[in-house]
Order: sequence, then structure tokens, then C-alpha cells
Amino acid sequence: MSRGRPDGAQKKRLLTTVFVVALFLVFVYVYYGPKNTGESALEYGSRSLRKLGSSYLGGDEDSDLGGKRDEAKFGLDDSEDGITPKSFPVCDNRHSELIPCLDRNLIYQMRLKLDLSLMEHYERHCPLPERRFNCLIPPPPGYKIPIKWPGSRDEVWKANIPHTHLAHEKSDQNWMVVKGDKIHFPGGGTHFHYGADKYIAHLANMLNFSNNVLNNEGRLRTVFDVGCGVASFGGYLLSSDILTMSLAPNDVHQNQIQFALERGIPAYLGVLGTKRLPYPSRSFELAHCSRCRIDWLQRDGLLLLELDRVLRPGGYFAYSSPEAYAQDEEDLRIWKEMSALAERMCWRIAVKKNQTVIWQKPLSNDCYFEREHGTQPPLCRSDDDPDAVWSVLMEPCITRYSDHDHKMKGSGLAPWPARLTTPPPRLADFGYSSDMFEKDMELWRRRVDNYWSLLSPKISSDTIRNVMDMKANLGSFAAALNDKDVWVMNVVADDGPKTLKIVYDRGLIGSVHNWCEAFSTYPRTYDLLHAWNVLSDIEKKGCSGEDLLLEMDRILRPTGFAIFRDRQPVIDFVKKYMAALHWEAVATGEPNQEDGDEVVFIIQKKLWLTSESFRDAE
Repeated sequence: MSRGRPDGAQKKRLLTTVFVVALFLVFVYVYYGPKNTGESALEYGSRSLRKLGSSYLGGDEDSDLGGKRDEAKFGLDDSEDGITPKSFPVCDNRHSELIPCLDRNLIYQMRLKLDLSLMEHYERHCPLPERRFNCLIPPPPGYKIPIKWPGSRDEVWKANIPHTHLAHEKSDQNWMVVKGDKIHFPGGGTHFHYGADKYIAHLANMLNFSNNVLNNEGRLRTVFDVGCGVASFGGYLLSSDILTMSLAPNDVHQNQIQFALERGIPAYLGVLGTKRLPYPSRSFELAHCSRCRIDWLQRDGLLLLELDRVLRPGGYFAYSSPEAYAQDEEDLRIWKEMSALAERMCWRIAVKKNQTVIWQKPLSNDCYFEREHGTQPPLCRSDDDPDAVWSVLMEPCITRYSDHDHKMKGSGLAPWPARLTTPPPRLADFGYSSDMFEKDMELWRRRVDNYWSLLSPKISSDTIRNVMDMKANLGSFAAALNDKDVWVMNVVADDGPKTLKIVYDRGLIGSVHNWCEAFSTYPRTYDLLHAWNVLSDIEKKGCSGEDLLLEMDRILRPTGFAIFRDRQPVIDFVKKYMAALHWEAVATGEPNQEDGDEVVFIIQKKLWLTSESFRDAE
């Protein structure tokens, strides 16, 4: 029995030693682990996925940590919120052009049953929580700060978009030409090999507009270019004070929208598929299709009817395609059927010349009501909301005009530039008076002046080109930037007042969106993001603020800026993630009486490269 005591003491000493060693290992892991597992942004991140309790742009209800963060909300200090990272991992370099909701790899992995003939595979399909990325999108090897506007219209760095497929495929059409370390854009297109400027003048001449200028003395301001290629048509229209929404899918014509945005030309990734375009009714004076490879006759003319929905009263559709001029049997058949469809839609041929036809939409409902009973396509139901667009299926029907537009025989909009500051008729749809409109405009003038004062140590006249207002409301932020050489993508929430039609009525452009999801654009496409209460809004929806910060980082160009205008707890939340995102503070604005509890905080995204990028650049 006496021999048992030493054995027990020995076991106790052994257990104590094991416990001490285990405690030391735990300490080493806790202290060094986050630094080693969350790779520095200057290193290549081999682990491209992480789970922080929240999925990419949406909460993960199955995660314990996700529940913990949902309880945390904004503004808690670090001791209460133990999941604030010191760094985010860097995505694998193959994800340098990731567009989360337009990711074809995701479609293949999820085995979605999509109808390719209806272009459903080019529509938005956002990843489920377990398939979302939570990592920083790296720039491609050798990435350089983009060339400044207006020089960028004609050339960009090849390293920034290392895709030369279009230069070879469209070499006879002058879309783009590779020269050394740059890609040049001669201004050509499939239908206008000799330059967009000559083609645009030709369209204006066809319509008998004065001086062959397509803006028609300010009456033609907003244009929709479907199947836009690298957006040279929209790029050359800018000099005529015409703002174009250039649209194309992420299809076999590699990265055409990415090229457009790199050039500093307004553009959006999308497709005429099964769902309505994210634009309100009566938004554009001109729609354009230059060999856009769209079958306008399919599904009882559904796609042409969607074009009709977004055209203003008296708006034009310029169509340059073999069907408009070729004499072979198939082209003649298509032309005959398309002409008959347009006629039943009450479009008239304004002019047809030199391989291009331009139709014009009626100014009132008169023609619609004069059609024979049973004429197809029918008029849309009276309860159909033509401005409901987010994930809304297209309808094979004609959108009639409002009583106001019908009586006015047009939209009643002032010509540009007076249109920007003149209260539009549709303002009354929201119960806003002209006085409220003007006060909103003046408020944002003062705010933008303050922003530029805060930014002035960091920017010059050509620093910022592509701007996004993440919560545009009436578009007054963009209007206040009109004297600067920028363009603004005005984003309006899918579940709020449908004020995007006011934005378009002011001669501006934008899109409807839900910030619980990723935006339809390539990484590194905006120089400035303006987030007015956007984080507070998604918090109310139960979505993740952290994930929205990652999305903002994805679409922000290196050295670009983000302006946060929100409550102090939200600003504190942003500050906690600064180091992990490799952002640095630029300025904080002092709140005044008219701002209430809103605080202004401006950050700049640092330029960083992965170690692989460094190796390739050397």
C-alpha cells in the first residue's frame, strides 16, 4: 500500500506537465493563429474560403458565430464582439474577376436547371450561404492604377484586364487593339468599323437633328445600348451630353463590360432574358442595337416589349442589323415579321437608310386604343406596375402611358441641362412638392461641397471618374456632381420608394438593387462609393454589415474612396474593419444640426498585391 503513494504523485506531476504544455500550445495558437491563418494581403491566400459566422452578403443562420454577430449589431466594442478579424484571407488569384451573382462556375457547381435558349444562365443567381466567398479579391498580376479620364476612353493597361480575345476576334472591326502594355480602343464596332463618332452623326442626320448632333438640342439625353460590346457607342456619345446605359452579359465576348468600366464609360452587366431590366418604365429617349445578336421575335416579341417598357413616349429604337437591309430569304422573313410586330406595338418607322432602321414609339395611348379587338400583343393589366423590376418576370404586353403622359403627349421633361434641376412631373407620384425637391437638391449641394473639401488633400480634378451612389433617393448627390468630370451609377433599393424614375427624369442613370446581394459589376470598377445610411438599412433587414464592407471593397478600385454617412455606432463598426480591409481613414466630418445623428467618415482603399503578383511584375 505504501508503494502506491509515489506512483500517484508521479501521475499528478505528469498530468500537471501535460496541462501546462497544452495551455502553452493553446496560448501560441490564440496569439499567433489569426496572423497565420488570415494571410496578410501582401501574401497569396491559398485558403480562399472562410467561415466567420456569416456568408458572403447574407446571414448564415446555421452558424453559431453568425447568431453571435446578429446579436452584436453595430457599435459594440471589441470586448463584446470577439469575431472582428485582424485580417481577411485573400481569395485565390483565379477569383480576381469574381462577380458573385453572375458566376458561371457557381451555376455548374449547383447544377441549376436553366434554359440556355432564354439566357437564364446570364441572369443573376446568387450563391447560397455555404458557397459564398469571404475573402479579399486580389488584383491581377501587374495591376496598375487605371489611366485617367479622358485618356482612358482610348486606352487602358493590359495588365488590369489581361484578356485579348476580343482584339483577335474583332480585329476587322476595330473594337480594340493590343499595343505593347496597353489596349487601345479605336472607337469601332461590329456595325461601325470606321468609328462610333461617324456612326452617331449618321444617326442624327437620319433623324434630321440640327447640326447632326444626336442630343437634339437637349431633348435626347438618356440612351440604352443593348449588346454594347466595349461601349464605344456610349463613350462617344458623352461629348454630346448624352448619358448611355451600356448593357451586355458576361458571355463569350470576354469582359466587355469590364473594359467599358475600366475606360470610364457607364456600363452594367445584364441580359434580356426572362426578368425585367432593373430600370423603371419610360427611362430612355433612345434604345440602340447594333448587331446585338438578340432574337427580337422570340416568345411573342417579349424582349421587344421590354424595350418598349423602358422607352419614353416618342422614344426611338435604332436597329442596325442584316435583317434591316439583307435580301436573302431568312433575313427577309425576319424583317417582315419584325416589322409586323412593331406595327402592332404602334411603332412607326421614322427613317430607314443604309443598313439601319429607326422606329419611333407613339406619344400617347391613342393608337393602342384604336387597335382591333384581340390584337397581339395585348395591353398590360391596369394593376401591372411597370416600375416593379427587381426579380420580376417580363410580361408579353404593352405598357400603356400614365394619364399625365397621355394628355401631355410626351413626358413633359425639360431639355438638358435644365432637366437636371427642374422638378419632373412624376415627382407627384411620391407626394413631393417642387419646394421639397429644391430643398433636397440644395441640401446635397452643401454636402457634396463638404465631401470635396474633406477629400481635397487626396484628389485632383482627374482622380475620380466612376462614382456610385449606393442610396440615390432623388439623385441629388449625382446632380451636385454635375460640374465635375464624373458619371454616377445611382442605386435605389428594391424594397423602398421607386424613386429611380425621378433619377432618370433628371437625365441621370442608375439601377435598382438589394444590398444584401452582390452588385452586377466586375471587381475594381468604381473610384468612389457613397454610402448614405446603407449599412443601417441592411442591418434592419438582418443582413451582414461585414459582408457589405467586403462587397464594397470588391467593387472599389485600389486607391479609390468610400464616403460613409451614417450613425456613429455604424461608423465605429466600419473603423473596426479598417485594418482587415487594408483601408485607411482620410477624414471625418463634424455633424451639424441638419444632419441629425449622421456622421461622415471617408476612407481610401490601399493598393496591395499578392506575392504572386509581385513575382509576375518583376
